[in-house]
Amino acid sequence: MKIADLYQSVTDAIIGELERGAAPWVQPWKGRGLLPTNAATGRRYHGINIPILWGAATAGRFSTHRWMTFKQAEALGAHVRKGGKGTHVVFAKRLSIKDAESEEEITRNLLKAYVVFNIAQIDGLPAVEEPEPVDDVAAVEHRQTFADCFIATTGADLRTGEMACFMPGLDVIELPPKHVFATPESYYATALHELGHWSGHASRLARDLTGRFGSRSYAAEELVAELTAAFLCAHLAIQGELRHAGYIQSWIELLRDDKRAIFTAASQASQAAGYLRAFSEEIEADDNFTAP
Repeated sequence: MKIADLYQSVTDAIIGELERGAAPWVQPWKGRGLLPTNAATGRRYHGINIPILWGAATAGRFSTHRWMTFKQAEALGAHVRKGGKGTHVVFAKRLSIKDAESEEEITRNLLKAYVVFNIAQIDGLPAVEEPEPVDDVAAVEHRQTFADCFIATTGADLRTGEMACFMPGLDVIELPPKHVFATPESYYATALHELGHWSGHASRLARDLTGRFGSRSYAAEELVAELTAAFLCAHLAIQGELRHAGYIQSWIELLRDDKRAIFTAASQASQAAGYLRAFSEEIEADDNFTAP
């Protein structure tokens, strides 16, 4: 598939979901192993590949989020089951080119499309025990404690107020008290959304989407924060939800106007999620303190 065709097909699919009042990055997460991973290399997929593979897993009713290419399966002595339909994802290859005017080396990402298969579509792989969802009281409390620590380690200035918002001028996140939210998951999804905005502050990632999206930069920033929260909800095994349902129409308009917008937003969200995860590397390295 040509990369231009992939831009269009992915964008069309996401617009279709949004028009139905849903979002393909909102999932009822339970258990671990929720971020798509290459089963052959152990590497996690990033950017637009995350919602692409989440959507494919849902459509195929796959119980695992592990994938690999046809050749990777063959190299392991396995084979894709006859009739198995692959999923197109993208690979970003970084190229260094010389600017014609300044003669300085500049870096550009060249996107290429390739096909992967869920391991549920592959025969002959070594058996791997998938983690079972754990939903007893202790596990839920553990996940919430982990999420609280994850948020605290960022060092963000969180203050209690009447609204959920990030105020860049003050560099402050305001959140209502946890007990006023419908569920603890709602609180965490909201907090992670606002942390997504916080990550883009000029003193941190300095994310400025005005040059890329112009008058639609506000909708684009909300989409980045929404995807950041979704990626982190999956990482923390917190049930995802749509934080700003009122933005659906603006996202539809954004995506219709620019078929690459969701790719850019997902890339920025992956960067933001990685930035926020870096703060908690020490507690995540402790085997006794990981999200169940």
